[in-house]
Amino acid sequence: MTTPDKPHGNGEEPQDPLAELFAKLMGGEGLEGVDPAEIAKAAGLPEDPALLQQMFQQVQSMMMSSAGDGPVNWQLAHDHARRTAASTSDPSVSATQNREVDEALRLAELWLDNVTDFPSTGLIGRGWSRAEWIEATMATWRRLTEPVANSVSTALSTAISEQLPEEMKGMLGGATSMLQNMGGAIFGMQLGAAIGALSGEVVSASDIGVPLVDLEMALLPANVVKFGEGLGLPEGDVRLYLAVREAAHARLFMHVPWLRAHLLGTIEDYARGIHIDISKIEEVARDVDPRNPESLQEALQGGVFTPERTPQQDAALSKLETALALVEGWVDELTAAATDGVLPSAPALREAVRRRRATGGPAEHAFASLVGLELRPRRLRDAAQLWASLTAERGADGRDAIWRHPDLLPNAEDLDDPTGFSARRSAAEAQENEVDAALAKLLAGGFDAPAEGGPNEAGGEPPQEGEQDPDDDGGKPSAS
Repeated sequence: MTTPDKPHGNGEEPQDPLAELFAKLMGGEGLEGVDPAEIAKAAGLPEDPALLQQMFQQVQSMMMSSAGDGPVNWQLAHDHARRTAASTSDPSVSATQNREVDEALRLAELWLDNVTDFPSTGLIGRGWSRAEWIEATMATWRRLTEPVANSVSTALSTAISEQLPEEMKGMLGGATSMLQNMGGAIFGMQLGAAIGALSGEVVSASDIGVPLVDLEMALLPANVVKFGEGLGLPEGDVRLYLAVREAAHARLFMHVPWLRAHLLGTIEDYARGIHIDISKIEEVARDVDPRNPESLQEALQGGVFTPERTPQQDAALSKLETALALVEGWVDELTAAATDGVLPSAPALREAVRRRRATGGPAEHAFASLVGLELRPRRLRDAAQLWASLTAERGADGRDAIWRHPDLLPNAEDLDDPTGFSARRSAAEAQENEVDAALAKLLAGGFDAPAEGGPNEAGGEPPQEGEQDPDDDGGKPSAS
């Protein structure tokens, strides 16, 4: 049964009590004067707090079962990414395009055999649509962004719950998870939009330098064509050059088994330290009109969930950027060496790729704003110069031996002076060899030999105090 709306005492038009609740919840008025019993009555809910709590728990259970594991709605992120990718033309990869991709990657493998001792991967090259790239990489995106996503959902639920009056907190009871799911849903939509937009920019499975997939080589034909637009170069040359880069990435990650876990682990460690500024969310929330969806959208686009970085996070980010630069620099140097003399357009394509990696695309910037993480290798040219210097001094085998262990990798200071890295490393290796030799000698008993002034060569003991050494003539001149 419905009842007519009661006019407000101030002569304003009657207002739905539920709308009034959320207007005060998200606005700047606070919730003083809001009667929870009136809100429940207006919504057709029972006025008994115990029954209300039971109902909220039931709704919470339904939301949790639909949201999946954890407070972030990853299914929503996945669906939104697919919708974003489909908003532009995303045709399926044809059989002809698949064959062209596979042939380009096979030829790329042959060229790489001449410039590295890492053997061929033996992987079959694939052509992916943007939707297929999303499907193949979504699990890794979830792994990399979950710490930030959890922080966002917790921050939003905290910001909302802190504005509730005590009587409403008691009625909500265990509904905090519902508020977390609200934050998880919002973050999921934003993340999905960023990943969907990124699918329109990447040209291969490993294009951003982070190993989003394992044991895969793939190109995105539609994006390869898009990348080549305006370069004035044959489409086949563009596809072949990008195939060499993709094959080089695949070789590196396959034959350096610790590298993928090292990079992903470094990103996860960085992400776990990310925190969201709750006060910023509260400030934006006061300006949001819940009756106007556009105001909420404007707040989201304003970077309300942009993570705040600490000095420790800046240090972790520097370490990550160095690792990404080393990967991209190695790939850049090998691709240049593999295509030298066999692909005339390679120098122009190398410069085009470098500029693109240095500036990043719109989707990459959106992703960086969302999770506080830039995937661009800022020092690609320095890293490429370092690998070229190592090739000249040590050969391909000595250069690639640097990847044997993470402790051998150059650091940010080495990128400051790429040409001096080999001399510094040689000095460090010589010092380590001296320590190893001394340790081996100690373990073999090499330091147990008689010291000077010890027992005489005949095996006799040195003379005791007060006794004369039989070989000592007391300083008398010899008979001769």
